[in-house]
Amino acid sequence: MDFVQDNESKSQKDVLRGLHFQNPPFEQGKLVRVVKGAVLDVAVDIRKDSGTYGEWLSQELTEENKTMLWIPPGFAHGFLTLQDETIFQYKCTNYYNKDSEGSIRWNDPILKIKWDVVNPVVSDKDQDAPSFKDFSSKF
Repeated sequence: MDFVQDNESKSQKDVLRGLHFQNPPFEQGKLVRVVKGAVLDVAVDIRKDSGTYGEWLSQELTEENKTMLWIPPGFAHGFLTLQDETIFQYKCTNYYNKDSEGSIRWNDPILKIKWDVVNPVVSDKDQDAPSFKDFSSKF
C-alpha cells in the first residue's frame, strides 16, 4: 500500500469531525492514530453491494494504547475527541480532491452511532451534511 499524504489535526475535547469520505476515482484509504490525547473513531460502510452496508464500528484510540485503525476506501470516517489538546494523525492512499469529497450527517437517525456526547462541537459543514437516507453511494 502506498501512502501519498499525511494529515494531522489538533482539537479540544468534544470536537466531532465527520463522517467524511472521498468518492471514486479519488477514494482514500486512511491509517489513523492518536499521537496525544484520545478519540472515539468511527467508520461506516458505504459500499452499496456490501453485506454490511450502513453498519458502523467504533474504536477508542489513545496515546496510551497506541492503536491504529485502517479505514478502507468505501467507508465514511469520523471521530470525537475525548480529551483536550488531542492530536490525531492519518495517512492517506490518495490525495485530497475537493470535488470528490462527501459526507453523511454524524447524528443520522438511521445509523444510530453511539457517540456518547451531549453537545459536541461540530462544524457547520458537518452539521449540514446529508442524511443517510438521502445519500447515494458511488462505491
